[in-house]
Amino acid sequence: MANQEEQFKKVISHAKEYGYIFQSSEIYDGLSAVYDYAQNGAELKKNIREYWWKAMVQLNDNIVGIDAAIFMHPTTWKASGHVDAFNDPLIDNKDSKKRYRADVLVEDYVAKIEAKIDKEVKKAAKRFGESFDKEQFLATNQRVLDYQEKGDAILKRLGKSLENEDLADVKALIEELEIACPMSGSKNWTDVKQFNLMFGTKLGATAESAMDLYLRPETAQGIFVNFLNVQKTGRMKIPFGIAQTGKAFRNEIVARQFIFRMREFEQMEMQFFIKPGTQQEWYDTWKEKRMNWHLSLGIGAENYRFHDHEKLAHYADAASDIEFKFPFGFKELEGIHSRTDFDLSQHEKHSGKKLQYFDHEENKSYVPYVLETSIGLDRMFLAVFSNALQEEELENNTTRTVLKLPAVLAPTKAAVLPLLKRDGLPELAHKLVDTLKWDFNIAYDEKDAVGRRYRRQDANGTPFCITVDHQTLEDNTVTIRHRDTMEQQRIAMDEVKAVIAKEVDMREWLTRI
Repeated sequence: MANQEEQFKKVISHAKEYGYIFQSSEIYDGLSAVYDYAQNGAELKKNIREYWWKAMVQLNDNIVGIDAAIFMHPTTWKASGHVDAFNDPLIDNKDSKKRYRADVLVEDYVAKIEAKIDKEVKKAAKRFGESFDKEQFLATNQRVLDYQEKGDAILKRLGKSLENEDLADVKALIEELEIACPMSGSKNWTDVKQFNLMFGTKLGATAESAMDLYLRPETAQGIFVNFLNVQKTGRMKIPFGIAQTGKAFRNEIVARQFIFRMREFEQMEMQFFIKPGTQQEWYDTWKEKRMNWHLSLGIGAENYRFHDHEKLAHYADAASDIEFKFPFGFKELEGIHSRTDFDLSQHEKHSGKKLQYFDHEENKSYVPYVLETSIGLDRMFLAVFSNALQEEELENNTTRTVLKLPAVLAPTKAAVLPLLKRDGLPELAHKLVDTLKWDFNIAYDEKDAVGRRYRRQDANGTPFCITVDHQTLEDNTVTIRHRDTMEQQRIAMDEVKAVIAKEVDMREWLTRI
C-alpha cells in the first residue's frame, strides 16, 4: 500500500509542477476537493472530451448531442428521486471527529483483501516463473479462494443492508470487521446516518419570493426532460441516443483522492432510448462498445475490469461499472445502466405531460426504456494521467520521468527546438512553428542544452521533439525524436506535418474501436 501511496503522491505533485492541475483558489489556502485545470490540464481534458464526443455523437448516426442548463425546475429533482433518496451513508469517529462514508470504509477494507490476493499471485509467479498459470492459481489456491469468499460475502452483506436502508447493520459490519479510523486508529464509531448530497441555492430578487433551486447533481435529467423536444425536432427513430457533457455538483462530505471525487466535476453521459424488451441486448452491446473505446487508447486491458452490481438502484434491471486500476486500486470509472422506463415515467407523472414515443411499425405509443452510459471526465483524466506517469531506467544509469500520454490526447503534440540561439536557427524554428500551429498545439523551447529540453518535454507528455540544427540550413531536414522510444530520425521539413498527423489524428485512433 505504501508503494501505491508514494506513486499517487508523485502523480499529484507532477500534475501541479507541469501545469496540469492546481488547487482551486490556492492563494487563499484553497477549497477542499475543488480543483482548477491548468494550461496543460485544460488541453488534455478538452482532448478527452472530444475523443468521447467524436466516438459517441459524430460516429453514430442515431446519437445527437445537447447542452442542457445547470439550473432546472426544482420538481425535476423530486421526480428523479434526488430530493428523497440522493443520500450517502455517513459515519463519524468519536475520537478523531473525522467523518467517513460508511460504504467506502467497508470497500477499502475489501480492497486490502484484494491486495493480499495480488501479493499471493506475485509470490507464486516468482516461484513458478515461466510455467505460472494465473487463472488456474486464482481458481485453485485455497488461501486465495478464502480471501475471495470473504471479500464477496462482505460486499454482498453491505449491498443488502444499503438496499434495505438497514444502517444499523452497516455499523455492525464495520464493528465486526474491526475497521479503524484511518487517521487515528480508533474504532469508536457513531451510528450511520443518511446525508443528502445536493447543493441548494435560490432564484429570485427577494428572499420572500425566491424559489429554492439545486445545482444539478448529474447531467442525465437534462436529457430526459428534453427527450420529446429532441425526438420531434430531430425526427429521431427508436433506438436513438442523446449525449451531453457538462458540470455536475455534489456536496461530498468525504471528498478525497485528488480529482477522483470532487464537489464540482464533469460528466460525459449518453442516454439511449430503446423499445421495452430489448434492454438486455442493448446492455450487452453498450458494455462492449464502451470497453472498446477505453481499450482504443492503448492503456492496457489489464487495467480495466467489469464489476456487475450486487445492489441495483430500485429502477434498474442491470448495472455494471467499468473499473480502472488507479494508483489506489480498482475503482469505478464508468457506469452502464439499464434504467427501464423509470425516468420518463416519473417525469410524465410529475409534469402531467406525455413523454411517449409513437412507434409506426407497431402502430402504438409507449414510454421508451433507457440504457445509460455515464463516465466521469475528471476520473478519465486521472486514469490517463496516472497510468502515463513513469520513471524509466536508462542504459547510461540515469533515469527519466516520462508522461506517456496517448499521443491523440497529449496537450502539446510537438516541441520545436533550435539547437542554438544563433546562426539563424531560431528564425528557421519559428517558421516551422508557424507552419505547424494551424494543425497542432506546438511548443517552442530554446532554453538549456537540448538534452535537458528533451527531458522537460518527456515529463510534459509531448510526443515529438523536432530539432532544427546547422544541417537544416543546408538541406532543409530536421531531427524528429519520439518520446516513448527516444528514437531519432532525420526527415525533410515538409514531411514533419504528416509524421505528427499519423500519430495524433483521432481518426487513426478511433478506427481501432
